[in-house]
Amino acid sequence: QLQFVESGGGLVHTGGSLRLSCYTPTYSLDGYTVGWFRQTPGKGHEGVSCMSGTDDSTYYQDSVKGRFTISRDNAKNTVYLQMNSLKPEDTAVYYCGATKLVTDVQQMCVASGFSWGPGTQVTVSP
Repeated sequence: QLQFVESGGGLVHTGGSLRLSCYTPTYSLDGYTVGWFRQTPGKGHEGVSCMSGTDDSTYYQDSVKGRFTISRDNAKNTVYLQMNSLKPEDTAVYYCGATKLVTDVQQMCVASGFSWGPGTQVTVSP
């Protein structure tokens, strides 16, 4: 499985924006379904947004629709998550996952068993 290094998190006020990046140093992302997941203390990883490796279709969790945008640059082996209009409930550690075994983007966002990287902390203050 691919393993990523996530970055771009930080502390912002409600309504602020952040752009997260996750980079995999050793493999090409071509053909991989990718996703951003988040975890809060005491809970499992929750799919936030996922993107197809074949047709660039996307899926967003209802709570982030219209605020978050997932994108990818296969040439740079990097997946991005642009987060706007951030809310305190977006506070979490954010991770990337990728696989060729799941091609449906909605299924990707409920998949599990990824090899998680260090994640990047996003904290949104009221």
